[in-house]
Amino acid sequence: MIKTSIFSLLLLLVSGFTTAQSLSSPNAELEMNFSLTDSGEPTYELTYKGKPVIKQSKLGLALKDSEDLLKNFEVENSSETSFDNNWKPVWGETKDIRNHYNQLQVELIQKDTDRKLILNFRLFDEGLGFRYEFPEQQNLTYFVIEEEHSQFAMAGDHTAFWLPGDYDSQEYDYTESKLSEISSKFDTAVTGNASQEQFSNTGVQTSLMMKSSDGLYINLHEAALVDYSLMNLNLDEENLVFESWLTPDAVGNKGYIQTPAVSPWRTIMVSDDATEILASNMNLNLNEPNKLQDTSWIKPVKYIGVWWEMITGKSSWAYTDELPSVQLGKTDYSKTTPNGKHAANTEHVKEYIDFAAEHGFDAVLVEGWNEGWEDWFGKSKDYVFDFVTPYPDFDVEAIHKHAQSKGVKMMMHHETSGAIRNYERHMDTAYQFMNKYDYPAVKSGYVGDIIPRGEHHYGQWAINHFLYAVTKAADYKIMVNAHEAVRPTGLRRTYPNLIGNESARGTEFQAFGGSKPNHVTVLPFTRLIGGPMDYTPGIFEMDISKLNPDNNSHVNSTLANQLAMYVTMYSPLQMAADLPENYMRFPDAFQFIKDVALDWDESEYLEAEPGDYITVARKAKGTNNWFVGNVNGEKTRTSKIEFDFLDKGKMYIATIYADAADAHYKTNPQAYEIKKYRVNSKSRLSQQSAPGGGFAISIIEAEKSEVKDLKKL
Repeated sequence: MIKTSIFSLLLLLVSGFTTAQSLSSPNAELEMNFSLTDSGEPTYELTYKGKPVIKQSKLGLALKDSEDLLKNFEVENSSETSFDNNWKPVWGETKDIRNHYNQLQVELIQKDTDRKLILNFRLFDEGLGFRYEFPEQQNLTYFVIEEEHSQFAMAGDHTAFWLPGDYDSQEYDYTESKLSEISSKFDTAVTGNASQEQFSNTGVQTSLMMKSSDGLYINLHEAALVDYSLMNLNLDEENLVFESWLTPDAVGNKGYIQTPAVSPWRTIMVSDDATEILASNMNLNLNEPNKLQDTSWIKPVKYIGVWWEMITGKSSWAYTDELPSVQLGKTDYSKTTPNGKHAANTEHVKEYIDFAAEHGFDAVLVEGWNEGWEDWFGKSKDYVFDFVTPYPDFDVEAIHKHAQSKGVKMMMHHETSGAIRNYERHMDTAYQFMNKYDYPAVKSGYVGDIIPRGEHHYGQWAINHFLYAVTKAADYKIMVNAHEAVRPTGLRRTYPNLIGNESARGTEFQAFGGSKPNHVTVLPFTRLIGGPMDYTPGIFEMDISKLNPDNNSHVNSTLANQLAMYVTMYSPLQMAADLPENYMRFPDAFQFIKDVALDWDESEYLEAEPGDYITVARKAKGTNNWFVGNVNGEKTRTSKIEFDFLDKGKMYIATIYADAADAHYKTNPQAYEIKKYRVNSKSRLSQQSAPGGGFAISIIEAEKSEVKDLKKL
């Protein structure tokens, strides 16, 4: 439902005066004020329940070889609208999403140039989104962005959970500090990666999560990143003002615009309850509706894969160790000796297919199946892979037939090595190959520096490629799970075949030296704000040296914590990442991974504190069954959970997978216990979680006869 009216000006624009307008959220708890300074600079400010969130902050863009869009503006027109409707996602945390906001659209004209700029503000109950709109006009058709100057003036020296600002990587651990401490902690926060470039020791990435001293939770991010460069933030530490910092291209420009056009939405979420940040759908609501007419082929996927054994160094992606270099179409692998460590071989893959079929998994991912892995990393090599030529020991036909006979799908892997131009050359052929051999989903990768050389992972050129890959995949009814791509900004609403991304420090880093034990208590407040992550949980053997004696890494998590992530780290694409033999060592715990759902009707965020703990309950799609997950930070903690989300008058069996009393992520990670109770909507649970631990619960609707012998919780 839309209501439109001409918005009255609170102050008329008269020479020497400013123009000011205000907008309230539907629940009236948030208020945004817009005004022009005496020099015609657009500004805004935001309050929540009367408390300042964003102090007066300037808006505008600096242009290359043209007068900037920063000042000398007048308000030509303004209008207010209200919008309220419900829509159904193809998959997601809930079956229905409400999109409810009040909007202020301010049409500006620059006096000296007669150029028009529209500022669009949408105020939801949980926050503000604003963007720049560039209407088609005679005096502004093509222009180059030198920098966007959107400010976010903080009202205090908040505690922040931040990543170093970077043009190519988000694969860092989070640093927790005061805003004023970012520069002093920056060098320590930067750790090595295959491709990275920081721009300032006060630069940070979005989604940026903060907490004020008076208990406000504030999140800065962006939504609907299309045909534009990714936004980092750079902090003026003295004044505590963040300003947008776009990712440049190879020659330093930050965006090429042809009108009519729009920028991505800049988002500010705020609440005095951390669970409301997790529950927000604002980022999705700022994206366009689904553009795919037929979505019947888009299905959530629970999968296993020939992957973790290579990540840990137990096995190899490469077929042979004899080749100093590879030229596809010229290198004859039949004249080489296999290294004996190549995991993507026919018989081994069949074992994974059999395991998937036996335990109810949808698909099997295989990495290292195609020629070229001997000579791909760090070479700045354009023609790396062709995405269709298998190694001699990988029989595509035999694997296809075996998987088909077992009712299991195969998941394709396309590592581009950052050679985007090469991937686009081969994309149609690669997707046709997938259709032929029944691969409904692809995991793509962009490890290393981008080719064309000088471009960045988060620049406009690469961002356009990532979306092109998704839309092209939709033409072939293929789902996409992109790793090392740009972090998501809610585009999964518009293109629901984008079923996952990595774009953050995932489980693989647990085999590269480890991640902080509270890492997964931060990610849902940051990276997951824009969309689900293929985090690849489910590791049961934490001592990596037991897989590879040369790797002394340790997974900083308890086994119960690994189970809980299937609920707290929402994704329609969930991997059981460990080796099958490790799951068979703990079959009772493995049962939770087999049982847990992928798609949900409802989600309840029961308790949360960024960096410390998160507890989430989700109702499986089309059932009355619920699953609960709790992930805990570095200190022992007891959760007190009420089951009032259950249907009244119904009885359930609750199976609780929890840390044992002596569990600890470092010293005793595999210590867990499983208990069963009968529960209903009046039940309550007091459950302890170990450092780096947690608990997972399956709650299955049952008849009274099924629960008569169970103890009541």
